[in-house]
Order: sequence, then C-alpha cells, then structure tokens
Amino acid sequence: MPILFISAKTEEIDKIVGFAIGGDDYITKPFSPKELAYRVKAQLRRADYAVPEPIEEPILKAGPFELDPQKAELRKNGQPIELKPKELGVMKFFLQNVNKVISKEKLYDAVWGEDFTGIDNTVMVHIRRLREKIEDQPSSPTYLKTVKGLGYKLTVED
Repeated sequence: MPILFISAKTEEIDKIVGFAIGGDDYITKPFSPKELAYRVKAQLRRADYAVPEPIEEPILKAGPFELDPQKAELRKNGQPIELKPKELGVMKFFLQNVNKVISKEKLYDAVWGEDFTGIDNTVMVHIRRLREKIEDQPSSPTYLKTVKGLGYKLTVED
C-alpha cells in the first residue's frame, strides 16, 4: 500500500526524512484537491503493477491424502473431500507436519493466525469435523489421533 505524506513542512530535509522512512510521495500545503487525487491514483496504479505473482504451493501428499493448496482441494485415495476453509487450513498444517505431535496452541496460531487464548473448544470442534470427513470411523481415528496432554498427530505410513 502506498504511503503519501501531506505536510505543511516544506524544507528539503523534511521531504528526505519522509522518503527515508518509507514514503512514496510527499505533498506540501497548499495543494489542490485535483493534484492530490491524481497523485493518489498514480500511486495506486503503481502499487497495482507491483503486486507479486502468487507463490506456487506444492501439492502435499501423505498416505492416502493429497492436498492441492492452489485449488483448495483434498483427496483421500483419489476421492475428493469437501472441506470448509478452516478445516482445509488444519489439514494443510497437519500435512506439512506429518507424524509430528502438534499442540492445540501451535495449531491455533498457525491456522487462525492469533495467539491461543486457552479456549481449546474451537480446535476440538474443528478436529472433530475434520475426522468426520477423513476417517472411516471418526470415533476410532486411524489418521488424526489425539496425543493425550500434548495435542494431535496426523499419522500416516508412506
């Protein structure tokens, strides 16, 4: 996002400092509203050109699972499994950490992007829903196992 400084300070040093700390443009008072509008449009146009190409994420495979992050698709033994966005995020994190114990805190931080607040019900509900979709017997999971007192683990043999 472009940063424009609008200031009454007209000294060269003020402008240099503005650019040095990350400014993309520096407009001094008085200015015309039309000039401001066109400077903003120009900066936004440049920012649009600077949008990086999306990063190609590799397809994640483990055991019977294959997740294509670009298409947001999970397959088990070649059969598609429909997942909601957070379930997809949970499964992606597990596939990136196959056979490793993942704490609820670490999972919450990685998928929800926030610090864990100690309310683990959200994680538990999402794990349960994910098990219902990927396990043959969700109450006796083969793949997404609970490690008592530590968290969860996606267990697969490669």
